[in-house]
Amino acid sequence: MSSRIEVNPEVLLGKPVIAGTRIPVYLILNLLASGYSYERIIEAYPGLSQEDIFAALSYAEQRMRYEEVHLLKPASAPAS
Repeated sequence: MSSRIEVNPEVLLGKPVIAGTRIPVYLILNLLASGYSYERIIEAYPGLSQEDIFAALSYAEQRMRYEEVHLLKPASAPAS
């Protein structure tokens, strides 16, 4: 995990945040998904840098890459 991302149970209940802030990774992802540019995000959150945004993206990519998926079998129809 990047030193720019921290997970601390005392900050936002342990959600990953940009180190030294209370800005969660999910907020940055949501803003990017909503069409915000890096510049617009940094303007809205002046404490952030482009490297922080890259770190949030990298963190999310790593979480998705190594996520374990457990497929469930569909439930059988009850016998009549």
